Amino acid sequence: MTTIYYESDADPSSLDGQRVGVVGYGNQGRCWALNLRDSGIDVSVHVRRDETREQAEADGFAARDLDEATDTDVLCILVPDDVIPHLPLSRRDDSLTIIASGYSAGFGRFAPAGDLGMIAPRMLGPEVRRCYEEGVGFITAIGMQTDATGTGLSRTLAIAKAMGGLKQGGIGMTPHQEAVLDLGVEQVLSPALSFVNENFVRVMSEHGIPFEAILCELFYSGEVERSYRLLREVGYVGQFGFHSPASQYGQLSRRGRFNHLEALDVMRELTDAIANGAFADEWDAEAAQGMPTLEALKERHAGEIVASVFENLQSALGPNAKR
Repeated sequence: MTTIYYESDADPSSLDGQRVGVVGYGNQGRCWALNLRDSGIDVSVHVRRDETREQAEADGFAARDLDEATDTDVLCILVPDDVIPHLPLSRRDDSLTIIASGYSAGFGRFAPAGDLGMIAPRMLGPEVRRCYEEGVGFITAIGMQTDATGTGLSRTLAIAKAMGGLKQGGIGMTPHQEAVLDLGVEQVLSPALSFVNENFVRVMSEHGIPFEAILCELFYSGEVERSYRLLREVGYVGQFGFHSPASQYGQLSRRGRFNHLEALDVMRELTDAIANGAFADEWDAEAAQGMPTLEALKERHAGEIVASVFENLQSALGPNAKR
């Protein structure tokens, strides 16, 4: 069975006498540092001499250089995955390093000395802070890549509790599992949903439905996101009761009509390429070349033409409409 960790599983005393540091002060780093400090942990912030250092100092932290992170017993690294392997860090055999994503460890890009743990919030950076301040916390993925000292898991859980990551439960996962799931949402689920949405727009347009109305139904009305919120709050069966009988019948009676499509085989192929590290190798090569393919894809799928369509819609409908 999957292990679920709660606040009762964490022992804050495992951090007694431990020096805790944070590398990076962006969306995640700032929120982690503030949450940990508000939980009573003396946190040092290690950043470059740029605007992030100025922000850290403005927030009351004594910002330090990256090479001073070696002195910490517990170090939370909160910078982009592809930056982590290139950080000039030196860790001790008795230290614990914590990452917020399984990518660098799961695909063999990062293996510091000592313990290596993972606390991956299932939440965007700013929400990590907001949920802490609201007292509701958030769900996390918790795992150990290496527990050489035998104290790695206990210290990782203590940090997770202090930042609010065990209030709603922490799902036990290896860094590789977390990375495959995270990339799977991006590379397997997201493209499939885009394909479905594009075809839905085409079919509705063929029946004379205004383009603005179609996009409103898919995105701007907020109905879909609120339906997903109900799914989270009351469960699938509970939220189903909020739909009309005709809606319930239509949804259930048309299930299976797309089963002939070979989506499963494509999903397996894409996920295998993630799990075996092929995508990580592909991305390393792309990044090394200056990301020319990414720039071309962004221009094609998220360039000025696409942006203008959505800007026009936002100016005509929704809370930002220019009436």
